[in-house]
Amino acid sequence: MSTIIYPSPIFGPVHSRRLGISLGINLLPADGKVCSFDCIYCECGFNEDHRPTLPLPKREEVAEKLEKKLQEMVAEGQLPDVLTFAGNGEPTCHPHFPEIIDDTIRLRNQYCPKAKVSVLSNSTMIHRQDVHDALMKVDNNILKLDTVDPIYINKVDHPNGTYDVNHIIERLKAFKGHVIIQTMFMRGECQGESVDNTSEAYVVPWLEAVKSIAPQQVMIYTIDRETPTQGLLKATHEQLDAIRDRVIAAGIPCTASY
Repeated sequence: MSTIIYPSPIFGPVHSRRLGISLGINLLPADGKVCSFDCIYCECGFNEDHRPTLPLPKREEVAEKLEKKLQEMVAEGQLPDVLTFAGNGEPTCHPHFPEIIDDTIRLRNQYCPKAKVSVLSNSTMIHRQDVHDALMKVDNNILKLDTVDPIYINKVDHPNGTYDVNHIIERLKAFKGHVIIQTMFMRGECQGESVDNTSEAYVVPWLEAVKSIAPQQVMIYTIDRETPTQGLLKATHEQLDAIRDRVIAAGIPCTASY
């Protein structure tokens, strides 16, 4: 099983299926994974298999390394389309996440004003007002909602601590439309149980929740790299297209990545 542990605090640029030329900002240690989820499909592997020994990067280090990389990209004439907070776990877990967002927006404005600032988050920290306020400042506030079924969430996303999906949905509504919902659809089995969330039983209540959140966009996707759990399968093009079309029919822009 191969897993991906990203450099920290800056990596790339890489080509993102959804975002274009993306310069990654990893607020987690470079030698392991720190996440409030432990998803069975995560390309970074399971939390327990990648315990870090290094500390979180400091706010000052993130700003310094980001500025240096942007200066290099400007000199090379290769500006990023997006500055993306992603990497080895959940970026909003960093205690100085709000301040780092402010630093990043300042550096974006200085070196690549056309680039978007994006955050890929699993939504577990959006109950914190400082995290909510920081996410309101970014261009692409991309928050996860894989399903509204608590049993499925516990089986697939493995949240650490309490995770109340109804509370998460209420907090997603609090962004007043300044949010992009990201959902993983897949098929297959885990420990002999189905993890297929492409059926009507999952899609219908998920779509109702999405309508109630009224996001600016929805991004649906499927497995793209090797997963730590064997037996997982990609959702088909036909399944993703059908779900995408139902979201669009509800009046919400939606993209599907295969």
